[in-house]
Amino acid sequence: MRNRYKFGQMFIAALNAAAIIGAVILTAAGGSAAESQKYNFTAERIEKGSDYDYGQVSCFFSADSGFDKNAAAGVKNQIYSSLKSVSVIPGEGEDIVPHAYSADAGTATVSGDRNGQSQAKVTVVGGDFFLFRGFGLLNGSFFSDRNFLQDGAVIDKELAWRLYGSVEIAGEKLYINGEEMYISGVIDTPGTKPEKKSIDDIPRAYITYKAAGPIFGSAYSDMWKGSEQREPEFTKVTCYECAIPEPVEHFAYNSVKGQLAEAYKGNISIVNNAERFLPSKRVKALKKLDRYIVRNDSVVYPFWENASRLTELRLSFIYGGRRLLLAIPLITFICLLALAYKRFRQNKDDLKDAIERFFSSKTRRIRDKKQKSEEIVKEKSSEKESEQTKESSKIKKKKR
Repeated sequence: MRNRYKFGQMFIAALNAAAIIGAVILTAAGGSAAESQKYNFTAERIEKGSDYDYGQVSCFFSADSGFDKNAAAGVKNQIYSSLKSVSVIPGEGEDIVPHAYSADAGTATVSGDRNGQSQAKVTVVGGDFFLFRGFGLLNGSFFSDRNFLQDGAVIDKELAWRLYGSVEIAGEKLYINGEEMYISGVIDTPGTKPEKKSIDDIPRAYITYKAAGPIFGSAYSDMWKGSEQREPEFTKVTCYECAIPEPVEHFAYNSVKGQLAEAYKGNISIVNNAERFLPSKRVKALKKLDRYIVRNDSVVYPFWENASRLTELRLSFIYGGRRLLLAIPLITFICLLALAYKRFRQNKDDLKDAIERFFSSKTRRIRDKKQKSEEIVKEKSSEKESEQTKESSKIKKKKR
């Protein structure tokens, strides 16, 4: 019986140790999975060189939502107005609200000055697009709206090898559907498992909205306005992202949601990047897996967001499993508390009995001692009376 009790204690201790170790491993795995999705941590990178705390919000639209680069500029202007109303005012020439917008233009034929040629998926980008991506730059540099020349392209290393047989090709010419551009930079291909599952094998190229006009613009805008011919433009946006100072909690998310949620209802998905990977959020998402996996809208998600959504799904199970493991030591702790309380009550009763026995014994001893003292006094008194009687008898005899 004693050995069985000891075995039970050892088993419970081992079970709790295994649960805690498992929870630590799942915590590490969850943190690593979240950190691999770098685009969600742009706000943290910006904070390091800023006086403000930042929030980050991403918006994804359906192809026919009507949101375009002009609407993106309007969102940014409204955010600045909201910041001004809470006394957050940037210095002269300072941009404290970096934003980015983009859309997939489709597949195009891409070639270089050599014989290399390939089909590639072209993404049209604007604002500080590459600030939000976290792409690994292998050669050259990124571009932004602040560049004077807007005919640069960033291509991935797969496309670079197909066109020139090297990644050291920054500055070389590039032709997309026959339109001449130059290669601004070469980036690494996505490396994480969720990204590889979310992207196909077709190489990718990223170009500016200005450069996309002559190539893809006629498919998305009118070339004629009255009798005056217009230069073709590409204006569609299916992904809008921004990093916003947060004077109060959730300021960034609420600012963007307030502007866009109702205006594009049914055609938009808004993500609070700063909170999407929190364990509490991911565990709650387990209750909504059906709505999370099966979507009835036509919102377009780029591969980096699909990768993050896969990571969210994985984290929901990781953190759900961690919560179950942590329940084991929690239940054990509660049981130990209950057992300790029970023993305390039992010991309390035993202590009460011991105290009563102690005082009862003391009382009995005092009573016996008192009784004995009384008997001694009585005995002495009796002896004294006896002596007095004898003395009295002697005196009477002498008188006779």
